[in-house]
Amino acid sequence: MNTESPTQTASLATESERLERLPAEERVRWAVETFGDKLILSTSFGIQSAVMLHLVTQVAPEIPVVFIDTGHLFPETYRFADELTARLKLNLKVYQPLITAARQEALHGKLWEQGRDGLEKYNFTNKVEPMNRAMQELGATAWLAGLRRAQARTREHLDIVQLQKRTYKIHPIADWSERDVYQYLAKNGLPYHPLWEKGYVSVGDAHSSAPLAPGQNAEDTRFNGVKRECGLHESNGRADYQI
Repeated sequence: MNTESPTQTASLATESERLERLPAEERVRWAVETFGDKLILSTSFGIQSAVMLHLVTQVAPEIPVVFIDTGHLFPETYRFADELTARLKLNLKVYQPLITAARQEALHGKLWEQGRDGLEKYNFTNKVEPMNRAMQELGATAWLAGLRRAQARTREHLDIVQLQKRTYKIHPIADWSERDVYQYLAKNGLPYHPLWEKGYVSVGDAHSSAPLAPGQNAEDTRFNGVKRECGLHESNGRADYQI
């Protein structure tokens, strides 16, 4: 394993610019060679998650795959997760909140309905804290994620590799279009999430995801349009946002 940080050989900006010229498979290979066993892959088992799960495990079959189970996912998501885990032989690592969904709601009500502050608290408890814990327990310093620039305004300027607080984030398919995604899935005989057929273009928690309606874009279908990101991919200034 090459234990040198990318910043010791070139600036992140320069390295990211170089990676822009490489295909997604080579970007994954670079990440594996650079970070070795300090690298993890995350998945939400969302609409297009089969792309990254297949792409990365073709290069690194044993890579830890972190799945944050909030307890609020669609039944279809849990079944889709089991299907892909078995099919791709994923080294799946499931992390859950420290407090159950039922207990949270009993004590605090439906936080996702309590404005932006409630939503921030919900996201930290159910997504950010479990991901922080996963990174720590797995000893990870780098994270492969399937974000794409075409998905949202908040992602338009994604670099292929960047530093988010303490973690190196690598986005191998950042520049892929919807057509690129479709072609990869079709070429490799991979499925979309089952809710794709019911009009969903983005799927997370059941209470915060909706089918695409006329006049909407993908961002509008999440969190009732309040925001797109759930905290995992935000450079939040809070000290407890370790990732």
